[in-house]
Amino acid sequence: MTILVVTGTSTGVGKTTVTSAIAALAVAAGRRVAVLKPVQTGVDAAQLGDVDEVRRLAGPSVTCRELARFPDPLAPARAARLAGLVSVTTATTASVARELAGEHDLVLVEGTGGLLVSLDDNGGTLADVAAALSAPVLVVAGAGLGTLNHTALTVEALRTRSLSCVGIVIGSWPTEADLAARYNLIDLPAVTGLPLLGVVPEGAGRLTSADFLPVARRALEPGLQALGWSSLQPGVAGQSK
Repeated sequence: MTILVVTGTSTGVGKTTVTSAIAALAVAAGRRVAVLKPVQTGVDAAQLGDVDEVRRLAGPSVTCRELARFPDPLAPARAARLAGLVSVTTATTASVARELAGEHDLVLVEGTGGLLVSLDDNGGTLADVAAALSAPVLVVAGAGLGTLNHTALTVEALRTRSLSCVGIVIGSWPTEADLAARYNLIDLPAVTGLPLLGVVPEGAGRLTSADFLPVARRALEPGLQALGWSSLQPGVAGQSK
């Protein structure tokens, strides 16, 4: 696996923290890692964005690329129009991802919002990016009430498009999980037919990079290695392809 697309069931479910965790694990295994954020919305030029968060958590060796940012917290296509700027097409995103894959062992493409949010004026979505790249998708889901429906819909959309989904990660597991969250651990795999690869504890994104890596190991390493994911196996950078 050279390129992995990371999507969420919605906004605010922990995609960036999960992306950072995977990047940190791969870096620790000696891999050359790149993170591509096609579009950042709701953040202006003076603010830190998702790629800055990835760099802070996973370390400066991660190559981080952001193709565009628009200040309004809306779907990228709409936010671009309001800002009077050109949206980033799915073709451009796929092209940059391929370029990065030629120089890295792992490229993580982090979406904006959910799988079918419009990225450009042609109605292109992150699903279209995954299709263009023939890349597998990881779904980041919420922990609480409603996540079964949101996750099942996302997975169904992937299957309808014949896209591969490697599994599900809960992006922010609450310190005090309620009844719905606890049963969702059991019901998510049953409803989707996909493995629950791990749960990232709430607040992990606020840790220092030194404290973040052990949390990432506990949260995701067992599930990802169970997939036979070679990018997390110890190795020498540049020799994993």
